[in-house]
Amino acid sequence: MLALLLCLAASSASAARVNVTVEGVSPELQTVILGAVELHQYASREVSRAQVQRLYRRAERQVRSALEPYGYYNPTFTSKLDQDGETYTARLQVDAGPAVTITRLDLEIEGLPTDDHAMRSVRAARSAFAPGQGQPLDHALYERSKAAIHAALIGVGFLDAKLETHRVEVERASNSAHITLLWKAGHRHRFAETGFEGGQFPSAFMQRFIPWNVGDYYSQNKLLELQQRLVDTGYFSISQVQPDIEHAADDNVPIAVMLAPAKRTVYTGGLFVGTDTGFGLRGGVERRWVNKRGHKLRFESIVAQRLKTLSSLYQIPLPGQDNHSFNFGVTYRDENTDTSESQTFRLAANDSRTWHGWTRTFGLQFLTGDFTVAQQKGNTTLLYPEISLSKKHADDFNFPRKGWSLTLVGRAAQEGVLADTSFAQIGADAKWIHGLGEHGRFIARGSAGITQVGGFDKLPPELRFFAGGDRSIRGYSFQSVGPRIAVEGEATPQVIGGERLLVGSAEYEHYFSPKWGAAAFVDAGDAFSGKDFDLKIGAGLGLRWRSPVGMVRVDLGTPISDTFASGVELHIIIGPDL
Repeated sequence: MLALLLCLAASSASAARVNVTVEGVSPELQTVILGAVELHQYASREVSRAQVQRLYRRAERQVRSALEPYGYYNPTFTSKLDQDGETYTARLQVDAGPAVTITRLDLEIEGLPTDDHAMRSVRAARSAFAPGQGQPLDHALYERSKAAIHAALIGVGFLDAKLETHRVEVERASNSAHITLLWKAGHRHRFAETGFEGGQFPSAFMQRFIPWNVGDYYSQNKLLELQQRLVDTGYFSISQVQPDIEHAADDNVPIAVMLAPAKRTVYTGGLFVGTDTGFGLRGGVERRWVNKRGHKLRFESIVAQRLKTLSSLYQIPLPGQDNHSFNFGVTYRDENTDTSESQTFRLAANDSRTWHGWTRTFGLQFLTGDFTVAQQKGNTTLLYPEISLSKKHADDFNFPRKGWSLTLVGRAAQEGVLADTSFAQIGADAKWIHGLGEHGRFIARGSAGITQVGGFDKLPPELRFFAGGDRSIRGYSFQSVGPRIAVEGEATPQVIGGERLLVGSAEYEHYFSPKWGAAAFVDAGDAFSGKDFDLKIGAGLGLRWRSPVGMVRVDLGTPISDTFASGVELHIIIGPDL
């Protein structure tokens, strides 16, 4: 028993601690080296003297191996092991030396069509391969570039593509490297039939979402498009789209889609605030599918300080790959702004579909109600056809660094055909976003419109053009810019709206962190009639927050040299960029 106690005491006495320091290289390489040196793993636990000596002797080899993936094949290394009582300190002095340089890059893809437009993603990945000739060897970058080319080949249908040769030859004496890569693309696959499992709709209905035809060349982008279409429907809680490689035959690959129904009825509600509407409450109920044909029904109500609405929409999707649907809506709207008051009732019926990449909507609107503008009371009934074209494109719709949107609208009415006046109106809204550097974005926005009307006093406020507000000229309050008339009892002429609109905006955003940024902007334009264009300019600064519920924009704007406006306006917008 005494002998055992003596052994334990001796063992405890021999226990030691160890520290490892690295000098002579960048902080990034220090972290890499410490992660590779086995001795550093014992920094937080006891170790014997014999273990310290054994692990210390391995350090140089481990340092050299750790630096090679970063292109440093000829480092110089000195080390020292100091002891202070039961604590050892290993000091590693490392000079990484010059990185190995790529002196030759041989990269070939056999069997790739040279004149096929769809191959541009493969050619782009090949052109972007790094490290290239004359650049330092970086193994991690080399692996990512290889993976990018292989993914691009798979993405355009070369599902059997093979990397036949992948070799990196390093010559330590000359600090140079030669990279050799050879892919064999193989046969290009085509789409076979698409099968749907787990969904609540018949296969014939599901075919309308497929953005390709049987026999088209396989495309990963088309699979992603199908997945996005399924997500956008709201029908499904799970939608997984994958090629069924195991059952591919004669270079034709079937597509397997696994689905699970979403919750059929959804209730929504919440508080919101907008500088144009004030504080409000929003509530709604949606029946995501009414029947096996995928019909949808939605009710929504808004009660805000300056806006009250009650609306319903019934949607009938139609067979086909163009997202075709019939839509029927009813809306009651009660709006009270500083410029106007209106209570209107609207019936709408339209036909919507994808047309050459655009969303094209054509239908009829029936609008009737009372309104007051600048103390002038009026009422109107209008039946008019309306057509719109809209399109959005972005690299990331949650936070685009390259993106744009464009909406074109045209409408007209004929007096006597359930219309109190004749009018024709066209309008356009556009937005363009472009990233500047790693942390900045430039955003340009513009709106334009023109109306020809027989009796302007018969147009309700929502068919007149106004400027001012958070989506127009910031620095001005909502609908505060436009032609004015003198009103009895008012010292300042009141805005009545115009027949024409021209507004533009330029904005720069800079993000100090992934979630927070600031903006500076200049907005300019006017709502006017005839040729009485009077340029209004608003400028200011803003705060940007990429919140969990979407982009939040808080802007402070002020008008520049205006007779009717002054001070600072607060504008708040919550929602996507495009």
